[in-house]
Amino acid sequence: MDEKHPVDNCPSIKLIIKIGEDTGEINLSSVWESYNFLCSIDTPKQEIIQLSCPHCNSEIKCKADCDVCAAPLIHLDLELGGDICICSRMGCRNHFVKFVDFSFALKQLYIDAGYGGRPYVEDMSLPEVKKGPKTEEEERIELMKTGTFLMSYCPHCKKSLIEENSIKLKVDRGDKEGFLMLSPYLNIFTSRSTIRLPEDKLIADIKCLHCNHSLMMEEEKCHECGSETARIVVGASRRLVDFHVCSKKGCTWHGLSREDMDDIRIEQSLEW
Repeated sequence: MDEKHPVDNCPSIKLIIKIGEDTGEINLSSVWESYNFLCSIDTPKQEIIQLSCPHCNSEIKCKADCDVCAAPLIHLDLELGGDICICSRMGCRNHFVKFVDFSFALKQLYIDAGYGGRPYVEDMSLPEVKKGPKTEEEERIELMKTGTFLMSYCPHCKKSLIEENSIKLKVDRGDKEGFLMLSPYLNIFTSRSTIRLPEDKLIADIKCLHCNHSLMMEEEKCHECGSETARIVVGASRRLVDFHVCSKKGCTWHGLSREDMDDIRIEQSLEW
């Protein structure tokens, strides 16, 4: 795993890639159902690739072939017990995972990654740390805590953007449209997409999946990298507020509108 080159805001799977006579490095997304990657060489569609371990240089291959396109499969062992198989043909999305002990793997996933993005707690009965009385400002200001589920809506048609436990948005890469699924939990930055979204590149447009209206805000820039932001509406405990996310793939900045910052704060926000 490569923490220095994240893909989809998670540590990536670093491998050596060979296509024809070209050899380089590839970092695959470790997020299930995401097909994003970083690669140091060109990766033409339909080409058969070879993947090798970056440590021992041994080629990683499988005896089975893809059921969809008949290309050789590549298999990787999972720390949880089991393996994942992916197709070696660029552009083919056939892949599957096999667990040796599914119940153990499910528990380990819950411990390591949390459930639905929420952190695993071994003992839910632990007493809360007692704090002193709140100040007048603390009483007035609402704190959106890390892990809060963000009920999200389109600011134009007001329909919910939550689908299958994700914030689902339509994205335009410039040459192709698809869908982007974001974690609905505050400060949890996992994501996946139905099209490849290159890391550190701007997304041309982000739209509502219902009314197809653009959510981009040209006048509101990311406070971290200066890119355009997209606006959705989320439910705070007192009311609905505007919530901005950066349109640059890999940037984790997010924030509230200037008006909402008067009485709402985001826990561990980059704006603090």
